[in-house]
Formats: sequence, C-alpha cells, structure tokens
Amino acid sequence: MPSLLSRYQQDVSPRAISVALAVLALAAFLINLAPTKHPLLINATAWLAVWAYYAVRVNSGGIRDHTSDRKTAWELGALLALAQVCEEIVGGIGLWWAKVLLPAAVYVFARGKASGRSDEKISSNAQSSATSIVTLTVCALAAAWPTRTSPTTVALGSCWAVITAIAYTSVEGIQEARSSSDGSLGDSGPRSKSSARKDSATATASLMRDFSLAAALILGVASIALESWKSPGITYQSLLGAQMGRDWVLKQSALQYVYILGTVFVWYVGYSVQLLLIQTYGATTTALLPLFATISAYLYTSPSIARVWFGILSICVAFAVLEETDMLGSRRLAKARRLLTVLAALSLVVLAVLQLQRSITSAPSDDGSPPSANSDFVGPPPSPLHPLEYTNSRVHPVDQLVRTAEAAWLKELQSQSVNLGTAATEYRRRYKISPPPHFDKWYDFAKSRNVQLTDEYDTIYHSLLPFWALPPATIRSRVREALGFSGNNLIGLHIRDGKVVHIEGGQEWQQQATVGMMEKFVQYLPDMDLAFNIHDEPRVVVPHDELSRMVRTASEVSLPTAALSAKPNNGFSPRPNDLRNGLRIAEFKTTHFNVFAHQPVWIPSRLSCSPDSPARTMDETTAADNLTSYALGDLGFIYNQTAFSDICSSPSFATSHGFFDRPNAFNVIHELVPIFSQSKMSSFQDILYPSPWYWFEKVAYDEKRDKEWKLKESRLWWRGSTTGGFSRDGGWRRQHRQQFVRKVSARDQAKVLTNTRQGEADAVPDWQVKEVPRQDFKDVMDVHFSHVGQCDPGDCDAQREFFDVVPPADQQDAWSFKYLLDIDGNAFSGRFYAFLKSRSLTFKMAVFREWHEEWVKPWVHYIPLSLRGDEVLEVVRYFAVETEGKQQGVRMAEAGREWAGKALRKEDFEAWFFRLLLE
Repeated sequence: MPSLLSRYQQDVSPRAISVALAVLALAAFLINLAPTKHPLLINATAWLAVWAYYAVRVNSGGIRDHTSDRKTAWELGALLALAQVCEEIVGGIGLWWAKVLLPAAVYVFARGKASGRSDEKISSNAQSSATSIVTLTVCALAAAWPTRTSPTTVALGSCWAVITAIAYTSVEGIQEARSSSDGSLGDSGPRSKSSARKDSATATASLMRDFSLAAALILGVASIALESWKSPGITYQSLLGAQMGRDWVLKQSALQYVYILGTVFVWYVGYSVQLLLIQTYGATTTALLPLFATISAYLYTSPSIARVWFGILSICVAFAVLEETDMLGSRRLAKARRLLTVLAALSLVVLAVLQLQRSITSAPSDDGSPPSANSDFVGPPPSPLHPLEYTNSRVHPVDQLVRTAEAAWLKELQSQSVNLGTAATEYRRRYKISPPPHFDKWYDFAKSRNVQLTDEYDTIYHSLLPFWALPPATIRSRVREALGFSGNNLIGLHIRDGKVVHIEGGQEWQQQATVGMMEKFVQYLPDMDLAFNIHDEPRVVVPHDELSRMVRTASEVSLPTAALSAKPNNGFSPRPNDLRNGLRIAEFKTTHFNVFAHQPVWIPSRLSCSPDSPARTMDETTAADNLTSYALGDLGFIYNQTAFSDICSSPSFATSHGFFDRPNAFNVIHELVPIFSQSKMSSFQDILYPSPWYWFEKVAYDEKRDKEWKLKESRLWWRGSTTGGFSRDGGWRRQHRQQFVRKVSARDQAKVLTNTRQGEADAVPDWQVKEVPRQDFKDVMDVHFSHVGQCDPGDCDAQREFFDVVPPADQQDAWSFKYLLDIDGNAFSGRFYAFLKSRSLTFKMAVFREWHEEWVKPWVHYIPLSLRGDEVLEVVRYFAVETEGKQQGVRMAEAGREWAGKALRKEDFEAWFFRLLLE
C-alpha cells in the first residue's frame, strides 16, 4: 500500500484531474438524454476520462512517444475493450464467475513469457506455484459458480478471462521493460536517476493515454453497433409524472443524472486504480481483486455454507500464491500449500457428493428454464415436481419477475433485424432453410406499416413443421375432404391467380374479416384452398407416435433437403392439376372428423403427449402436475407461461378446466389436416392465426370512456358468464371459471407475503409467507358472474344458488377499475386486446394459446395467473397495497397500453397472417 500511495503522489496532477472530471460531467449529461441504458457507452466514457487525465500529463511532460510502444498500447486497449464487450453481451452479472479465472490465465501467460527469457530474471508472477494457482481457481469457482449457466456464457466468460489476462500481462511487461531500461540509463551516467525516473513516469503516462483511448474508441463503436439508439417504445414518465406531480419528475431527472454521473465516475476510478495496481504490484496481484470481488458479491446475493467455506479457502490460498516467505518461511509456506490443496480436494469431493444427491432427489423440469439466465434467486424444488424455491427474500417475487421479464423483453426488441438482408439471415439461422418466396414483399409490407417485430414468428414454424413430412398432394386432398363435408363447420376459402374467388361457411362477419385480413397482400399468395375453423374449440390432435415421426422426418429429411438449394427461386410452382378453378367446393359424403360435444375430451386431447409425460400416466388418481416447470415459490407464481399452458405437464387440467370436462362444441380429427384456428390447447396441431374477432373489433375499446389511473378503483374486476364448458351432473364444479370465482370469493385462509421488517428505518425487506383470512382483502376483489348458461336446467339452478350473480355490465364499465381480469372461456377470451389498450393493468389466466405468444409477454404487458390460483390474492394485494407494487402497476399498465397501440393493430394482424400464408 505505501508503494501504491507513493506512485499516486508522483502521478497526481490537479489540472489533469480537472479535465477528466469535466469530461465525466459532460458525458453524463449526454448519456442522460439517451432513451435506454448503455453500459458499453458508460464504460467508453470512463475510459475517455482516463485518457483525458493522461493526455494532460503527457502534454505537460514534453516527451516524445515511441512508435512501437504506441502501437502496442493501442492493441492492448482494443483487447481489453473486446473483453468488456464479451461481458456486456452476457449481461455483466452472468459473467461474474469468469473473473475467478483471471489469476490462472495471468499465470499461464506470465509463465509463457518468462520461459522465453532464459537470460533474464523471471518475474514473481511466473514463479508462483502452479499447484496453488490451480487450487485457488478451483476453490474460487466452487464459491462463485452460478446456479445455472449456458454453453454460450461459458464460452464468452472464458474469452473474457483470456483476453483480459493478455492485456494485463502485456501492460506489466512493457512497464518492466521500461523500468529496467531507465534504471540502466541512470547507472551509466547520461542522466541522473531522478531525471530517468521522471522520463519513465511520463512515458508510462503516454502508454496509459494510448491504451485508454483505444479502449474508449472500441467500446464506443461497440455501443453504436450493439446498443439501441432509438427508444424501444416503453416509456413511463408521462403516466407516472401525471400521477406524482412536476416536482417528482424534476427530482427523478436530477436523480437519474446523479446516478449516471456516479456510475461513470466509479468506473473511471476503477480503471485508474486498475492501471496503477498493474504498474505497482503486477498483473497477478491485480487479477486477485476481481476474484475476491466476485466471491464477495456471491456471498452477499446468494449466501450458502459451501460458498463461505470455499471463499475462506480461496483467501488462504491467495496468500500462498503471493509468496510472502518473510512471514512464514519457505518450509512452512510449502506445508501450508500442501495442506490447503488437500483441504480443497476433500471439500470438492464432499461438494460433488452433495450435488449428486441433490440432482437425484430433484426432478428436472420439462422446460428447464429458470426465470432468467441469472438464476441466483432460484433454488431447486424442495421435493420432486414442486415449484422452484424462491431464495431472495429481500425482493418481492413479483418485483423480481417483472424486472427480469422487462430486461429480456428490451433485449429482444433491440435485437430485431433492421433490413431485408439481416431478416433473411436471421430466418436461415433460426429455421435452417431459406425464407419462402416473396419474403421481400412481406418484409416491405411489414416495414411500411411500422411492424415492430420482424423476427419473432417461431409459432408459425412450430405449427407448420409436421406438414413438411407430408406430400403436398396429400395435404390438398385432406383439405378438400374436410371442406366437402358440410357438417364439419369450416369456412372454405379458395385463392386463384392472386384473388379470393370463393368463400363459404360460417357467419358473414367472419367471412368478411378473413377476406379483409388478406386483401392487401393476396396478390402475392399462391393458388390454394384454406380451411378455417368456425368453432371456438380447436380440432386437430395427432397421436404422439405419428406426430413425432412426422416431426423427425421434417427435421432430418425434408428441411435439410430444402436447404440444399443454394439459390432458391423467388416464386411459387405452377398450379397443380388437382387444384381446380376454385369456383365451388366439391361435396363429400363422409368425414374423418368425430363429434364429441358435451362429452369429456381429456383422453383424445392428450393423445399427442409423450407416453412419459405426466398427462399420460397410467394411474390418473396419483398423477401430479410438473409445477417445477412453471411455478415459483410457495405461492406458485408463474415464471414460464409456455410451460404452464402445456397440458402434457398438468394432468390436473382434466378436472379443473371446462374444455376437458365437457366442451360446448368439439369436432376432432386424428390425422394431420391444415385447419386454421383462432386458439388451441398445446396438444393440438391446429394452425394458429390472428383471430377475425380482433380484426373485426367485436369487442371495441372506447378511449373516451376510459379514466386516468388515479381516478380508477383499486380492485380486480371481472364480469362474465359460466362459459368454458357445458355443465351436466354437477360438472360446473370442475370448470375453470367457476373454480376461479369460488376461490377468490371463499371464506377460507389464504397465503400472502408480508415484509417482516416493515416500519424499520433503512431495513432490508424480508418477505415471508403468512396465512390470513381471505376476507381481509375482499375490498380488492370484484369478480362475479353476470350470466349463467351452457348447462342443463338443474346445473344452471345450482350455479345461480351457489354464486352471487350480479346484473350484466357494459364492457366499457371495466375502465373504472385499475386491475382487469381476462380468463379463458370456451376458448380464448375476446376481451384481451381491449383490456391491453386501456389504461388499466390486465391480469390473465389462459391455458389456450394464441398467435401472439412471441409478441405479448407476461410480466411485461400483463400479469399471468395460474389455474390453481394460490398466488392470485397476493399478486392483487401487492399491486393494490404495497408502495412499490402501486408504482409497478401504473408503469406496467402504460407499457401494455403503449405496446398494444404499436403491435396489436389491424396492420400487425395482417403482417403476421401474410407471413403465415407465405410459409
């Protein structure tokens, strides 16, 4: 430490510091104007301030630069900048673990340089014991390894460690060479030692100047290339400002400026100290600081006995690496190293045994994805198939899920293709084939209508994948048969020569909407016959063995064959002979569809599930849902909406969702037929498309009748009917709407989360589960049936007696409430988009899937709810009662409203439909 302070006193320059601080202040002001956070830009600014400091010192020194040293400095600065780009690509926290690799990487490169200098004195960095370095690295990895990671993160982390180590050791090597050169000059007499020391300091400043400028420039270029320079569309200040007042807005602006200035200043100090440490103590000692910082961070954010033990071992081994022989003596030091190595090995064996035991007793989830890549707030389930354990009691689970989802969503928005070339490249990367004919027409269509997402169409790919295994003639013949039998309840639509030449079946509004959605691009479509489902319920379920065979054939044969064409034609093949003029639909006397209306349909619905899935368990009485795949914490907050809606993982849906109990209509077929449906269960093979119900605006949003957030009532509101299934012989007790209304209105005990340190000044929150009477929070719930239907007379009477049925409400009455509930009916709920367009926050319980799976995100645009409903009261209570929840609520309501105005327009439905029909 004394040597570091003396070097600082030699290097300090008030004028240089003033210039650096001025650069920081100006840069912080400019960054504050940017619409999103820019970590690369902030790092570039910090390096620019370091450059400004050293540039002033060099100019005052008046020494001429060495060209070779300048070139080397630029190369090293670029390397360190590249390492920081790797870190930011992963997301910073995701690369914490890689910092513990830095001492080992520095040792390897220092050893390599030392071995090439047989005539010179080997530096202390190269003399460190290899065994101690390995022991240190292994112990530190055990203390700082994240709960989950990915191959990409491991690769980028390893690159970061290698690149940073090269930069560290090279800077140290240049510094050592200059010190020895200046020392020899001082001994030979041409210059005094003080003069040589002064020139050495100025030359070092020149090296640091060029080094930091290179890092600043490379990071600046990376910021322009990788970070968004336009607003992503989610801005909240307008609504929050209206709520909180002008003084709050001014304070927030000032606080944001101070935050950015402080962030840049911290990085500036960190980089300056980093360079100073390398010059004073060498690369190995400097590399230990990130290692200990990483261990400390993990001990703070995710403490455990194992992390503490291996952290202590790492500290002890680090002293051995530094080789302070004056303190222990060489023999004692050697013994200490051996003892530490043995302790580390035994500890690793114990850790491996415990980890193996945990992996055996914990059931893996189907999806396997934690709420985020950084899953330090998630632990394994306490027992197989139970929800993942939430381990961060300092942050409310809802707050954590919202922040994680918003961060992932912003990255997705910023990664969208910006031109036709990048869109085509992204298409090939995702689907391993070239885009379909007229993809350029589709892209121009989408961009001219300001469609926000140009890459997120995976739903289309997965819907159409099995059809690649069938010959086109087979697909056409199945459509003809389906349309030719009048009792199949389908809309038949024929396209010939770029026009709709015939349409029949279904209601007039649905025909008009279907034709209207394609009239602006139909000229680019090939001749084809299309079959649209007029029922709410889906129609196609292919048995698992046949479906898996088709998917395998498509993935391993058909798609690779299609990808072999180096220059595919940008046009469709001529009309096949079996496709007539399309002016009429040929009649068929038989059909392959079976009618199961008002009957239990769980058995046929689960046919496409894997025989190993929970839904196909032979003993249905003991089958358990795989809650691990989608639920978090004791209350079961949904962290994975896709996994929640996967019926193959949830056998309880057979007795808790009305569709499986007794659907109101159900015409099903067990062979692959391209039927277009507006929504479906996960096990069905219908092709999803944007609902004509939305395009025709059957449920409209009247903005004039909406209210400002502060004027709305702070309650969860829903009015609806007992649709969702047909009730017979008391079956309504097994249907989802009735179960939900009964649950939220019950007079039982409910679980909520309470902050046990509420009221303590400056105390860190501690959220713990607590049981309370549900009726204590009845004022935040306003969920009632307003109509009883789809039931036998006796069941209808029983429901009217059991439920508090209220008078029907106008749709526009919903805008008087802050929190709106949207829940599955016979299929999807047609009110969802109107709710999103309002100034209220939408809560959604949906098992049916729609076309917008990649376009509308849970915890960003709406709040997902489970069918079990254990978390419903706490989610509503959090937004309605907690201060942070109230702020989150108004912000998310505005986010959903703004996104619906940009991505749920008629133009967006048409662009998605265009892409689907081209495929």
